[in-house]
Amino acid sequence: QVQLVESGGGLVQAGGSLNLSCTGSGHTFSNYAMAWFRQAPGKERDFVGLGSQSGGTRYADSVMGRFTITRDFAKNAVYLQMTSLKPEDTAIYYCAAAPIVRTTAQGYNYWGRGTQVTVSS
Repeated sequence: QVQLVESGGGLVQAGGSLNLSCTGSGHTFSNYAMAWFRQAPGKERDFVGLGSQSGGTRYADSVMGRFTITRDFAKNAVYLQMTSLKPEDTAIYYCAAAPIVRTTAQGYNYWGRGTQVTVSS
């Protein structure tokens, strides 16, 4: 069974930092782009950033310079380091994997269940 499992969410004050992890099992994701999306209540699921198969990264404009994505191919994992957090970063954060680099949710074959991030003002 293929699974992506996120961890590390929680409550943090504005300006603080939080680190999320996503680990895959049941499949090798080295040939997949692994991305982070987020969804706030009543809003669509938005692209946050991704780590490509070659180790490159892409970010949404809203998180550029504040969030950093890294991958550990040996551990089948992707990480999201979040700094200078803002209340508008509050959302459920999802990990996803796709065979082709994409910045939209469509085309991502595998999804985790998400982890809640809440930033208080």
